[in-house]
Amino acid sequence: MIAVVAVLVTLIAVNAVVVSDETKPAEVNEPGGRILKLPGGEMQVVERGPRGAPPIVLIHCFTCAINWWDGMIPRLASTHRVIAVDLLGHGGSEKPRSGYSIENQADLVAGVLGRLGVRDAEVVGHSLGGGVVTALAERSPQLVNRVVIIDTGATHEKGDLGLLAKLVFVPVLGDALWRIKPDFATRKGLEVAFAPGFDVPDAFVEDVNTMTYTAYDRSARDSQDYSKEENLAQRMKESGKPLLVIMGAEEQIIDEPAARLAEYRQIYPGTKTNLIQGAGHSPNVEKPVETAALVLAFDKPAEAAEKATARHELQKRLQNRKAVRKQP
Repeated sequence: MIAVVAVLVTLIAVNAVVVSDETKPAEVNEPGGRILKLPGGEMQVVERGPRGAPPIVLIHCFTCAINWWDGMIPRLASTHRVIAVDLLGHGGSEKPRSGYSIENQADLVAGVLGRLGVRDAEVVGHSLGGGVVTALAERSPQLVNRVVIIDTGATHEKGDLGLLAKLVFVPVLGDALWRIKPDFATRKGLEVAFAPGFDVPDAFVEDVNTMTYTAYDRSARDSQDYSKEENLAQRMKESGKPLLVIMGAEEQIIDEPAARLAEYRQIYPGTKTNLIQGAGHSPNVEKPVETAALVLAFDKPAEAAEKATARHELQKRLQNRKAVRKQP
């Protein structure tokens, strides 16, 4: 019996070393996606909408990917240039051994925007992404005109990710569980990210499966370190950027979402808040029409978007006329 236990312990330890050292290269796994090679890593990006329109940047949640914005992107892209980014360790972006701090993630997003020639954008972050867009406003203020945070607490109050997620964070044991986790367990773990009864899409289970254990573990821990140092509401207050915070009324991760919204308003007066009924931790997935409408309404005056769209339509008409003239 002692020998069997010793062998099991050895196998778990070896597995932990193998899993913790695992890396994955970037690869396009999103329709229309492309990989941008930056000094800090290779990032998958998707662009939609007219290039001359006001930009909106979308940053997803922990264990998520660009596809969590699928319900919102078509609505935003009708009047805006939309840029969605897979964070390091997520989706089609590179999964290295390190580099998962919120500050580094924000710098990588800044690198993406710089490569694409994007400035003065409305940046939208969901959960983990809320910390990233906050850091982006702090570190690269010229890229940001306003910030939307979706279901990220103002202060460092650890959310409840559920028992399965907690077990995966346990040293050594978590490494082993990551290797053998079945899809049904992953799906069960994701249920807390939505209102009770929401049917978790297969694609979201696959988003988790594409991650390495290091990306999973470090992304969560480094996010906690960032909010422990100084809460997001205070950071946003210091940035001076206009802020909208959206939360789902049926949150299963953050306790008392209405009270959390009040915290933002108390710490950063002038913060706009909205509680979406019928949604849990992910209103961008559960209520994409309502969430997109709030994001659009929070943008710069409507006439700016209308003028950009009019310019785009004029350019298209001129191009069509030239094409007709060239025909024999």
